[in-house]
Amino acid sequence: MRPIKRRNLLAVIASLLGPIIGGSRAEAASKGTDPKWQLSEAEWKKRLSPEAYAVLRKEGTERPFTSPLDKEKRKGTFVCAACRLPLFRSTTKFDSGTGWPSFWDSLPNALVTKTDFKLIVPRTEYHCRRCGGHQGHVFNDGPRPTGKRYCNNGVALGFIPG
Repeated sequence: MRPIKRRNLLAVIASLLGPIIGGSRAEAASKGTDPKWQLSEAEWKKRLSPEAYAVLRKEGTERPFTSPLDKEKRKGTFVCAACRLPLFRSTTKFDSGTGWPSFWDSLPNALVTKTDFKLIVPRTEYHCRRCGGHQGHVFNDGPRPTGKRYCNNGVALGFIPG
């Protein structure tokens, strides 16, 4: 059995505690910039699976190693699962070993960030700019050239091959 890395342990703890301490303050923080995507909670519940709704609208975290997009290797574009805005190119994806799709850069003007204190230690959380859907957190432990690791919930993404 391989040893657990510190970031993997923290990620698992976050995935377990996120729904418990995440609360509904996410509503105010997850409003996008496009009026077309300012939907009611009832409309979002109709459009999204329960898992996607919990992550995208309530800032939850899916369990690690559950998304098939973590192992996605084809060329293409990763898009917001809620509004289909392109967020990441496949050429920026890398295997971080955390169990979530990870990227070292996002597409220009695709994301907005805010500080998240859910685990007491401040983290940078990011959302889709258009619809406000919660995607994940960005850390400063990624590969070159940016040194960033955009750790994304797979259920918050779609993939368009090409």
